[in-house]
Amino acid sequence: MNPKYQAARSELLARLQEIEDLKSVAALLTWDQATYMPPGGSRARARQLATVGRLAHEKFTDKAIGHLLDQLQPYVETLPEDDDDAALWRVVRREYDRAQRIPAQFMADVANHTAAVYMAWTEARPANDFPRLRPMLEKTLALSRQYSQYFPEHEHIADPLIARSDFGMTVATIRPLFQRLRQELLPLVEQVTAQEPADDRFLHQYFPEDKQWAFGLEVIRRFGYDLHRGRQDKTHHPFMIKFSLDDVRITTRLDPHDLASGLFSTLHEAGHGLYEQGINPAYEATPLADGASAGVHESQSRLWENLVGRSRNFWHYYYPRLQETFPEQLGKVSLDAFYRAINKVERSLIRVEADELTYNLHVIIRFELELALLEGTLTIAELPEAWRASYQEQLGVTPPDDRDGVMQDVHWYAGLIGGGFQGYTLGNILTGQFYAAALAARPSLPDEIAAGDFAPLLSWLREQIHWHGSKYTALELVERVTGGPIRLEPYLDYLWQKYGELYRLSRPKVDPVPGA
Repeated sequence: MNPKYQAARSELLARLQEIEDLKSVAALLTWDQATYMPPGGSRARARQLATVGRLAHEKFTDKAIGHLLDQLQPYVETLPEDDDDAALWRVVRREYDRAQRIPAQFMADVANHTAAVYMAWTEARPANDFPRLRPMLEKTLALSRQYSQYFPEHEHIADPLIARSDFGMTVATIRPLFQRLRQELLPLVEQVTAQEPADDRFLHQYFPEDKQWAFGLEVIRRFGYDLHRGRQDKTHHPFMIKFSLDDVRITTRLDPHDLASGLFSTLHEAGHGLYEQGINPAYEATPLADGASAGVHESQSRLWENLVGRSRNFWHYYYPRLQETFPEQLGKVSLDAFYRAINKVERSLIRVEADELTYNLHVIIRFELELALLEGTLTIAELPEAWRASYQEQLGVTPPDDRDGVMQDVHWYAGLIGGGFQGYTLGNILTGQFYAAALAARPSLPDEIAAGDFAPLLSWLREQIHWHGSKYTALELVERVTGGPIRLEPYLDYLWQKYGELYRLSRPKVDPVPGA
């Protein structure tokens, strides 16, 4: 290796490691804030997060990073496009150029503000006190618009915010996908909800939290989640967070009177954790040691939660064990009844507890409200009513209060407005494509899942998706794994096959949305 190239490469990696260490410190502070920190620490925690965020931003935007990238460019151009060093250079250059446009003080202001808003949200939501949050949310919206102004070349004000988590996707590409998905989902939801709903009352008996916790841990261990390199804790709003590739943590919340809530939260976050634990160890402490995008990340959590965790094959193996754990509650409940209950479809208020069919409608509502806020056609003052109207129109239910309406999701109260929700539905769409590709490569997967053997599926995901971290963009990864662009068909086929069988439905023809 050329000595000058080696020297520049080594210095760049050292600087990146220092920056990643600062990000990990911020992540640790965030995890503590959401799990064990006493409420009185909120003001100091906001200041601490702002300080660490500012330092990381200043170090990454240091002109020395740009000089090193310039020095490396002639050498990188001689490398194969698939080379790890070439990928690292591309990702760092892309993020460096973006970061150069954003003042360090702005990033500190965002970190300070969002930490304060988060703590206010944890108190205001239970109290149904949106007026307390309104001025804070107005500042969040102003900061979100200010962020987008640093990237005036984008067609839509939301595009720079979307690029933060789903690089390569834009409003122009997402809107047609979402419009067609909604067009396809509405008749399916209509047909299912017109029938007698599944009886899920037995899921709302008393289920001791310690037994729920133990059962969930048993399942995710068998999935492959490594508790030597991870752990699980309780929080208000479940999430996965990483401090290094060998310290990937998840959180969940348990309800002693709702078995499904905590269980599927655990499976979902474990899917995120499996992704991070499967990234190439050589990428540690570099920007490659991350998921390809929010959508790809969500595809992994939703795959384990739904395509595996809510499948009949999965419960063929695990339901007898669940009955052994809760014999009084489930001993006389058949597998068929349980399977229908955990796949119950209903028009509901809460996104994180929504069924597979209505879930994407929740996301699309939020995506459209974000766009309206950023475009200036909707104000924060009008947001609660716009939320209620959208829910009534698209889901046929009206939130009785702001607690389970505009305040139910943490996203707008722990970050900027815009770019935070589209990844959930993009992820669902990708679950269909990725799982179809996995089945094509290994048709025995359903039988293996029914036998409690998840290693073959995890192995395929590790090789095709996890190992590469953020070496490829989401669009590049989808092309590599499935042989084509993002497509709705595999996901729609999955939904119609599953729910068509459950509810004996026929699939109507739907005229396609132009551009979808």
